[in-house]
Amino acid sequence: MKRENKILIGIFIIALLIRMVFVFSSPVKIWDETVYSNLGYDLSKNFLEYSLRGSGWSDFIPSGGDSNYSWPKMGARAPLLPYLISIFYLFHLDFLINFLMALFGAISVILVYSLGKKLFDKKVGTISALFFALVPLHVVSSAKIFTGTLFTFFVLLTFLSFWKGYEEDNKKHKILFGVFLALALLSRYTALWLAPIFLFYFLIRDKSLKFLKDRYLWYAILAFFLILVPWFFYGFFEYGNIFGGFIHGSKAASYWGGTQSWHFFFDYWWSMFSALGIIFIFALVSIFYKKDYFKKEIYFILLGVIVLMGFSIYMPHKEGRYILFVVPGISILTGYFVNSFIKYKKIFIVGIVVIMILSLGLQFNSSIKNSYTDSNKCFLESMNFLKNVDAESVVVTDESPVVYYYTKIETRWYPYSWDLEVVEDMHLGYPGREIYILFGESVSKTGVTNEQMKSDLEGNFEKVFSCEKGSVFSSIYRIN
Repeated sequence: MKRENKILIGIFIIALLIRMVFVFSSPVKIWDETVYSNLGYDLSKNFLEYSLRGSGWSDFIPSGGDSNYSWPKMGARAPLLPYLISIFYLFHLDFLINFLMALFGAISVILVYSLGKKLFDKKVGTISALFFALVPLHVVSSAKIFTGTLFTFFVLLTFLSFWKGYEEDNKKHKILFGVFLALALLSRYTALWLAPIFLFYFLIRDKSLKFLKDRYLWYAILAFFLILVPWFFYGFFEYGNIFGGFIHGSKAASYWGGTQSWHFFFDYWWSMFSALGIIFIFALVSIFYKKDYFKKEIYFILLGVIVLMGFSIYMPHKEGRYILFVVPGISILTGYFVNSFIKYKKIFIVGIVVIMILSLGLQFNSSIKNSYTDSNKCFLESMNFLKNVDAESVVVTDESPVVYYYTKIETRWYPYSWDLEVVEDMHLGYPGREIYILFGESVSKTGVTNEQMKSDLEGNFEKVFSCEKGSVFSSIYRIN
């Protein structure tokens, strides 16, 4: 086996192990993780029902007053990850789902190597892959059931197939470009942002529209739309128009998650990228100073980073994981800079790697400290209690998808405006079924204080479970 392949396999194994370790950094799944898992579970029961009709849970996404884009429709969530997860549930391999994104994240390391090698050489590919394997943002996200890691995987395949197809004239990859772009879109709707990158690249490279004469580009566009045909049918039958899922996603993004400042990503630049983020800034300065941006390999990747960062900054709601797709570009441009302009590159690379590993260690320690809390311990104990009640029971909660993920028991939201009489009468809607109320130290969306809720629950319902650890608690009441 070539030394090059041995090094790449080593980087892959390290990347996979690190991501698998981070899977255990939190004992409780967060909201989005449980939403995608629950969708996968429901799809394994009915492969054609991508909605919450007849399900035992709900995703709290405001409708904005438009009933056509509201519960129980779920087109706001890109479908590829839930459908992928459904396969694991179907074959009773759901214990592997926690590690699925870790695997995609580690495979992406190989794709970064391939793209770096294709654009420059194997040294740049190796350095880029090593940096990418240790980027905190990608490591942490790869340990959770998020769409971002899967999306980044297909973004890499899209860029790689584009270069092989339209720069190396590989006809197969010209068509695969359209296929992978469609799969990226089905992974996350922000894949629409990728289209301007390739258009700008063609225009800069050709300084004309002659690229439109390539019939394989039109084959790629045809392949793109053919892959999307099932989703167009879904949109037509669910929303009344073929773009319904995409429109729902756009509407949901406009009123969900709040607004963050334009410099949000730069405020958290170090925590997301560690030393790589700082070296990347020097790489940018070098690229513009030496006018390397005239090289098509450089402006190909640079366009990707600039366009995607631009759209991300423009969007009102921002989270670190929303810029996962720029991590490969940052890694490759930094790898190129280090390989080309750093004199003692081996020592320099070792220094960067050590700092990034230390950053990962600190983030893992922080995650453990913030996740293995008394609050989460009580929550898990309450979930274990509910797993043992009658399967036909109903749980009243403000964490519907999370509770359903752990118990597979039907849930119902608290009244949006707390009303004791409404809660007392809930049993009328579920004749013959037991109803439990899950209550903890922080219950939102009810319009009253926790003290008032606790007083009402204690005075009117039977407490069947209680967990108290210091100042935190989790209680379950039964409506008789």
